[in-house]
Amino acid sequence: MSISKDLKVIYELLYKAFGPRNWWPADSPFEVAIGAILTQNTNWKNVEKAIANLKKANILSPEELHKIDIKNLAEHIKPAGYFNIKAKRIKNFMNWLFENYDGSLDQMFSEGLSSLRENLLSVNGIGAETADSILLYAGEMPTFVIDSYTCRILSRHEMLPDEGSYDDVKSLFEDNLPEDTQLYNDFHAQLVHLGNQFCKPKRKCEECPLNVLL
Repeated sequence: MSISKDLKVIYELLYKAFGPRNWWPADSPFEVAIGAILTQNTNWKNVEKAIANLKKANILSPEELHKIDIKNLAEHIKPAGYFNIKAKRIKNFMNWLFENYDGSLDQMFSEGLSSLRENLLSVNGIGAETADSILLYAGEMPTFVIDSYTCRILSRHEMLPDEGSYDDVKSLFEDNLPEDTQLYNDFHAQLVHLGNQFCKPKRKCEECPLNVLL
């Protein structure tokens, strides 16, 4: 089969097994963006605790996070781990957002995908996965998110590009799937769920929805 057909089969099997994933769970695009930074090197349950702390303190807004003292911010996001580093990254993002878009995500997302992605990647602490998560899940822009789960799954199914860089794997999806934001959203979420439940470092292939492809 071609890569495009392989990907279609994988998505159909995952959707049949898991149903729609309805990801990213958040009350607003801004919450998604902050969650994307907080989720670096931690699990989602820890991010939820940090987000809850920010909500309880009434500081989960562009204005409040822009003006909050960085040490105070770090205290609120402790559950997410690496809290001093992540506080700096959130502040970097907020300073950039206000300097370039007057603190408005609507204004930010009105920029074209290519230039906005490049600008996001210029923010200290925002790498490709975080940038694409913000663009796809908060901005509803058609960019595919690549993470360690995705690479592990592709590798085990012998579909990982030889070079294996982030952009190589991203192109594998974007070059072989329709440019469809909802498809990108749910496909990535399906892969994350598969990696979390079955395609772990200690694999559970017998129970995996993709075992028919091995």
